[in-house]
Amino acid sequence: MSEYTRDPDALSRLTPEQFRVTQENGTERPGTGELLNEKRAGIFVDIVSGEPLFASSDKYESGCGWPSFTKPIEPAHVRELRDTSLGMIRTEVRSTHGDSHLGHVFPDGPVDRGGLRYCINSASLRFVPKDEMEAEGYGDYLDQVEDI
Repeated sequence: MSEYTRDPDALSRLTPEQFRVTQENGTERPGTGELLNEKRAGIFVDIVSGEPLFASSDKYESGCGWPSFTKPIEPAHVRELRDTSLGMIRTEVRSTHGDSHLGHVFPDGPVDRGGLRYCINSASLRFVPKDEMEAEGYGDYLDQVEDI
C-alpha cells in the first residue's frame, strides 16, 4: 500500500473552489459538483493526498445535491469530527492524510446498506476509473469496485 501525504504540489494546483472547500471548510453549491452524476466504476480519492476514500459501488443517488456514499472504501482514511458551526451539531468528514474537508456524514442513508450518508463535495475528490486504477497504484482496491 502506498503512503499518502498532504502534497504541497497538489495544493498549489487546486482551483479556487477546490481550495475553498478542502482548505477553508467550504461547501459547493448543491447540484453543481462535477462528480455528482459520475456513474462509472472506479474510486474517488482525496484531491490533495490521493488517498482512496470511496468506491463507486458505495455511491448512490440521495437527492441531496452532493455525491453520496454509504461507507468509506478505507475507513482509516476518513476522520469524523464534531462540527458545531452554523448553529447545529453535525459530523464533519476529513481525509486522514490530506486533512481535506470532504463534507459531512448523516444517519439518514439506506438502512439496508448501514444507514449512513456520506455527503461529499465533488471539489474534494478526484475520480479514478476502474480501468486506470492499476496504473495509478490503486490495484489493491479493484476487488471493491463492481462493474456497472
